[in-house]
Amino acid sequence: MSKIRGVFFPLVLCLSLLAGACGGNDNPAIEGQPGGSESQEAPEFEEGTTMAAIQQRGSLKVGTKFDQPLFGLKNPVTNDIEGFDVEIAKIIAQEIFGGTREEAAEKIEFIETVSAVREAEIQKGSVDIIVATYTINDARKALVDFAGPYFIAGQDIMVERDNNDIKGVQDLNGKKVCSAQGSTSLKNVQEQAPQADTSISFERYSDCATALRDGRVDAVTTDNVILLGLVKDNPNDFKVVENTFTEEPYGIGLKKGDQAFRDFLNDTLEESYQNGSWEEAFNATVGEAGVEAPEPPDVDPYPSTGEASPAPTPTVTGTAGASPSPTGTASPTASPTS
Repeated sequence: MSKIRGVFFPLVLCLSLLAGACGGNDNPAIEGQPGGSESQEAPEFEEGTTMAAIQQRGSLKVGTKFDQPLFGLKNPVTNDIEGFDVEIAKIIAQEIFGGTREEAAEKIEFIETVSAVREAEIQKGSVDIIVATYTINDARKALVDFAGPYFIAGQDIMVERDNNDIKGVQDLNGKKVCSAQGSTSLKNVQEQAPQADTSISFERYSDCATALRDGRVDAVTTDNVILLGLVKDNPNDFKVVENTFTEEPYGIGLKKGDQAFRDFLNDTLEESYQNGSWEEAFNATVGEAGVEAPEPPDVDPYPSTGEASPAPTPTVTGTAGASPSPTGTASPTASPTS
């Protein structure tokens, strides 16, 4: 299996999104996946492993996003958490608890985990894993471990639909750019467009979208698939410029040094690639926006460095001239995130 070097979306995808041609239902339950609708026996795990502890507890605690269409979104009607990250968590739950995919899903406790607090939540033990468009990078690997990657995205830019001035990252110089606190996105912009104003950020990407609509910022930047989800929900307001400038490997975050659990997660991902459940999960979620499933990336079983360093405490500082959002606080940021 060859490792993809990025995920790129043709212009026709953006046009179809803007035209509202990619409608459809909002991430329905997946039916008929390999191993999904069929019941399987619960495995036996070695005593003392994290898998055994989760199985005995009867619940898997998963940190994810609640505001990202296509990957992790809380349905305002059903209150269900839906998206590709959610389906990855269900695949893992079935391998721990057995039963059908949806029976195993009932044993997942989804916990909203915004970008800025992911490492801290893992280290505190508030969650067993985090599946939340969580880019693997060296800074984070010093604090937590990762299984995967299970998807590779690329950072892109979202602008107002009638904006034809911003076509790439260099065009962000002199512009106000928003992203989520605790993501790598603003750091990447600062490196490639050092004259961009990155002083406004929020806990949630949806707040950045509101700031773009209100004219408080000129652009929103993060991974292309996250932006495509925002465009899907606002096709008359926004568009993605479709000019990626980074590679973002998404991994499953877990406590540092838990090698047996990481091996289990990596094995589960590789099995999902082979039996088709990964692709069907993608098609039922991200595929709803018209995105064709790419080839899954190779799992990277990198050597862990042992105990994690203490997670940095997120600092939120008021920014002059920035308008606060009801659910987010404007702040300068140079900390790693996506």
